[in-house]
Amino acid sequence: MSADRIDREILAHLQHDARISNKVLAARVGLAPSSCLARVRRLEETGAILGYHADVDPRVHGVTLEALVAVRLAQHTRTAIGRFEQHVVTLPEVRGVFHLTGANDYLVHVAVRDAEHLREFVLGAFAARAEVGHLETSLIFSHRSNPGFGTQGTRA
Repeated sequence: MSADRIDREILAHLQHDARISNKVLAARVGLAPSSCLARVRRLEETGAILGYHADVDPRVHGVTLEALVAVRLAQHTRTAIGRFEQHVVTLPEVRGVFHLTGANDYLVHVAVRDAEHLREFVLGAFAARAEVGHLETSLIFSHRSNPGFGTQGTRA
């Protein structure tokens, strides 16, 4: 999928503020509102825009603790990998999953109520699984996102 300068500008504005009105977005990128809307719809249809979301404070849901769980599988078979991935994406405590190279196979971002919930969650959701060989849990003190990621293009 390729994006021209105007598409990249639209994406940058939406990435910064997904609730921007089409009229304001069109004015900022120098298009008629109908042309802008057509471009946004095309970007959605082609998968350039993966979705829209609200960034909600986890405390609203009773989440006071977040952690990264490094997981090393006991075996590196397609079956073990598939079972683990199918399992982990169903867990409501999981905010994100990264399949990695290196010493660990996965890094799982989890959000829980407290330390006891984290302990029980890690023991039940990961340690009890046959495909898991090693776990290492790190607490997250703070986290920052970069809403402008990707808006400047790639650096050579």
